[in-house]
Amino acid sequence: MGPLDGIKVVEMAGLAPGPYAAMLLADLGADVIRIDRPTPLEANVGLSANILNRNRMTLPIDVKSAEGKSTLIELISKADALIEGYRPGVMEKLGLGPDECFAKNPKLVYGRITGWGQDGPLAQAAGHDLNYLAITGALHSMGTKESIPPIPLNLLGDFAGGGMLLALGILAGVIEAKTSGKGQVVDASMVDGVSSIMTYIHSLRASNLWSDERGENVLDGSAPYYGVYETLDGKFITVAAAEQKFYAELILLMGLESSDLPKQNDRQHWPALRVQFEQIFKSKTQTQWIEIMQGTDSCFAPVLSIPEALEHPHNTARGTYIEVDGVPQPAPVPRFSRSHPKSPTPPAYIAGQHQAEQSQAKLAENWGLSPSRIQQILK
Repeated sequence: MGPLDGIKVVEMAGLAPGPYAAMLLADLGADVIRIDRPTPLEANVGLSANILNRNRMTLPIDVKSAEGKSTLIELISKADALIEGYRPGVMEKLGLGPDECFAKNPKLVYGRITGWGQDGPLAQAAGHDLNYLAITGALHSMGTKESIPPIPLNLLGDFAGGGMLLALGILAGVIEAKTSGKGQVVDASMVDGVSSIMTYIHSLRASNLWSDERGENVLDGSAPYYGVYETLDGKFITVAAAEQKFYAELILLMGLESSDLPKQNDRQHWPALRVQFEQIFKSKTQTQWIEIMQGTDSCFAPVLSIPEALEHPHNTARGTYIEVDGVPQPAPVPRFSRSHPKSPTPPAYIAGQHQAEQSQAKLAENWGLSPSRIQQILK
């Protein structure tokens, strides 16, 4: 069983960060029940396989009705944690805010995920991942002088600074509640999360090792030995040989003599050296560079598409990706030497779809919902 076996979580259906936090907990063995709207969220309708919703049961409940609210409160009273991702105040308007839930379950960890946070001047403003990155300094710090800041998908705000932070906060709250006997609210803000992820960059800046001008730092791609290069066949490779010994290996495998080059961190020569690197890397195909550099201490990796990543020998050897109902997807993380989680179950694409007899028995045993009650909810 997974390390979170025995932990029960109620998840209010939402988008991106909330479901990701719930997925992380469910992947590690927590019993998560997702409360869906009678009509699924519009943004989820087009997803034929929303992998974020894997590994948990789902119930469509109209929480605005007296009966639906009563059922939800009953489930919350048995839970260790709750996940919700609405704008601040929405759950309170539904009569499901922290005070009401703590009255039924004093040990509940009430997890809230938003972009801006539960308070502050922007708390009620609409926003998405890109907006949250923008006010943390993270987006400004990416890219070159010649280009606008690149958009790093929605990985940093929604998932790393949002969902993962919420999962961590919930786990910390559940552990603390076992000692104190009291629950609490976890206010997980994507702005706060991304700011935390930027801690190392703040360390560099405080040590006068970081320029606030984009394109003047090792980690933003201005250093020729830390960047992305195009190959002869129009594909790309990465090198990240920041340390001197790794840089020496990189230079050797590129066919260069260190005595003919400026010192590694002589910044005035970086632009010319980058041009030289570009010419060399574009003289061979990606496959040829893989044959020369992969597995060495040159800090090298090819830039792969998602299909290519699924088939990469390192990923296949470690089982980084799995298939569930024929759908390729990332495996549960992290890995445990003893508490091995079960293989993920497929997501319920439509609320209530996977309420098979086994699921109904689990709902009855763990959550106190009888089969007849479940059928009544699903009508």
